[in-house]
Amino acid sequence: MGLLELTLLAVGLSMDAFAVSICKGLAMDRVTPGRAAVVGLWFGGFQGLMPLAGWFLGSRFAGYIAAVDHWIAFALLVVLGINMLREARQGENEEADASLAVGIMLAMALATSIDALAVGITFAFLAVDILPAVTFIAAVTFLLSALGVKLGSLCGTRYRAKAEALGGGILILLGCKILLEHLGVF
Repeated sequence: MGLLELTLLAVGLSMDAFAVSICKGLAMDRVTPGRAAVVGLWFGGFQGLMPLAGWFLGSRFAGYIAAVDHWIAFALLVVLGINMLREARQGENEEADASLAVGIMLAMALATSIDALAVGITFAFLAVDILPAVTFIAAVTFLLSALGVKLGSLCGTRYRAKAEALGGGILILLGCKILLEHLGVF
């Protein structure tokens, strides 16, 4: 997986966290760099840890399913992308909550990073160099989440659905690219 694909994947994965960060910023009476960094650390940390956990799981089974690994990667990414598109289309309004309490942030970080676990499984099948990949994903998510808090304080939730739709589209395209590369189209 090249830098361009990894960047697109990192941006796609971070869109849920970005959308929630916008909601956080909207709810905060005062946004500071420290508060934005806390949100970024929670979301970035989990977006880095979850693909690592998925990679460990996938590594255990990669030898057994090597013949169909490209189909699994394709299916996981497309299903995740379709789910993000569906959520964007439904326009669910998440309740804006300014709290940075551990319990609340843990639940939000887990909820926004479940898709990263599935991506980590695909990393095992694609023989991705995992530590640089998860570090990059974590850094991109940190930056976009911290930026989302600031944007939320400025703009509100107007762009939430568009961010989720963009992320979903990116995941679907990456899944298709993986499959087409394996089938020899690219």
